[in-house]
Amino acid sequence: MRRLALVVMLLNLTLVLRAADPVIGTWHLNLAKSRYDPGPAPKSQTRIYREEGGGVKAVVITVYKNGNSDTVHYAVNYDGKEHPVDGSPDTDGILMQRVNDYTAESVLIHAGHTVGTARRTVSADGQTMTITFKTPEVNNTASYDKEKE
Repeated sequence: MRRLALVVMLLNLTLVLRAADPVIGTWHLNLAKSRYDPGPAPKSQTRIYREEGGGVKAVVITVYKNGNSDTVHYAVNYDGKEHPVDGSPDTDGILMQRVNDYTAESVLIHAGHTVGTARRTVSADGQTMTITFKTPEVNNTASYDKEKE
């Protein structure tokens, strides 16, 4: 009986761990693996994702080459509905949907108009994240490394 209880407990733990969003954690931009077209790339960027209300709360801290910085905040539920974005001069809304356990796609909005799209993919081992961002003028691919906890 104890063996059966242990097996059930391990199966439940496996399901809980599998269900966790792999984006949760702190990520640092890896400039050597990133491509900014037309550029310039930022000096650094840190993305912090936390679980909140069945979705994800994000804080994105960007430091630019000229020393200026901004901090962007948003919370999404992967429901395809527009959610507010604070702290960005270019985006005031985001719609996000899950493609699979490791990938999400976003539409970025400003003043009611689509200004770009993004696709975020976390590697199967959960240690690398890639975000592609596209507008008619921009085609960026940013690579991030997960901070060790």
